[in-house]
Amino acid sequence: MEKQITSRLGFGCMRLPVLENGEIDLEQVKTMVDLAFENGINYFDTAYGYHNEKSEGTMKLALVDRYPRESYFLADKMPMWKVECEEDLEKLFATQLERTGAGYF
Repeated sequence: MEKQITSRLGFGCMRLPVLENGEIDLEQVKTMVDLAFENGINYFDTAYGYHNEKSEGTMKLALVDRYPRESYFLADKMPMWKVECEEDLEKLFATQLERTGAGYF
């Protein structure tokens, strides 16, 4: 199996396109993800708090559900402002995995 190399340029999910109602424009994000792949980008970066906690779920629909897991790298960020004890870390990490459906980061 060939080793996957991370693209030098990444796709950040902090400022995804939104519709007039304020919701993320999923169809536009899908188009953007497709264009990223077509142009060699395979590194995607989201976070728990992006877009009022909706970025991770959007990446599930636009990326994870549509591309083989071994074809991309997905990074997420722990919301440390929500962590008060070690158990919080585990719960939040499990939530991030569930929201993205990625299986691993």
